Amino acid sequence: MIQVAGYAAQQAKAPLTPYSFERRDPREYDVVIDIEYSGICHSDIHQVNNGWGASTFPMVPGHEITGIVSQVGTGVTRYKVGDRAAVGNFVDSCRKCRNCQKGLEQYCVEGATWTYNSVERDDRNSSTQGGYSNKIVVDENYVLRIPENIPRDRAAPLLCAGITLYSPLMHWKAGPGKKVGIIGLGGLGHIGVKIAHALGAEVTVLSHSLKKQQEGKKLGADYFYDTSDRETLKKLRGYFDIIINTVSVELDSNKYMKLLNVDGTMIVVGLPEKEIQIAPFSLVSARHSLAASAIGGIRETKEMLDFCSKHNIACDIELIPIQKVNEAYERVVNSDVR
Repeated sequence: MIQVAGYAAQQAKAPLTPYSFERRDPREYDVVIDIEYSGICHSDIHQVNNGWGASTFPMVPGHEITGIVSQVGTGVTRYKVGDRAAVGNFVDSCRKCRNCQKGLEQYCVEGATWTYNSVERDDRNSSTQGGYSNKIVVDENYVLRIPENIPRDRAAPLLCAGITLYSPLMHWKAGPGKKVGIIGLGGLGHIGVKIAHALGAEVTVLSHSLKKQQEGKKLGADYFYDTSDRETLKKLRGYFDIIINTVSVELDSNKYMKLLNVDGTMIVVGLPEKEIQIAPFSLVSARHSLAASAIGGIRETKEMLDFCSKHNIACDIELIPIQKVNEAYERVVNSDVR
């Protein structure tokens, strides 16, 4: 077994504290990664707080992981020691169902094995633990390669925020001639603006204030609106082909549905802890659709990383030491992060 140092929550809503645990020795197709960076995602906070239920403890969060390969199993062909490597939201899946066979492992019929707060597909049924640690062991088929022109620290959030926005933008065909609205300019929203802009779509940020307007324009937004202003909602009625809701708090989704054009779609990627309420008239009034999207499979995540490399897209980050993780959680909740 490999001895690992990390930070864990020992129970729901507890602060993260130093935690020692073991990971398996590398099997035939395993890659050992020395972790350098792990993004802080709002879903980490939900999980630590047991906001969605089903959290298990002790919990080492973190699913936006980058680092360097330090060891490989005897059968590994895709990676060698010294390679730049990354791990996202999941570390395994059944590999047999039609979704896995189509490269949609995130929708595995049996359920993907998540990077943390999940159970390994092994004889021990051991708990998975995430990237707030110094090492991780993952099957090579679930490891990603980081393009050389993307810094490893700025690449980390691409493994969740990047693919979470890239996947729906591609699936709903954002591009030239499409008007895309992004609700929120946080970790998800800011990378969504960059990707949608690179795809050639017209991009509008919909925010509860104008305090991030200048930043939004620098990221590639064509327009930036304050949705707390009633005139904004009147002006934009029926305007968008696609709206992506990235925020993790409860919003009045019905008022945003009115901003969609005929056959427009609002896609939920942020995960609040309460249910979304939609009035039927919000849908039937203009053949609107309400949809949702999870991350992406391994194939699509590779595609996203290549796209970001081609367009020189990386996440805007603030780098902190792990010792400040609890302070960082508070700042994320209070929207005190750029």
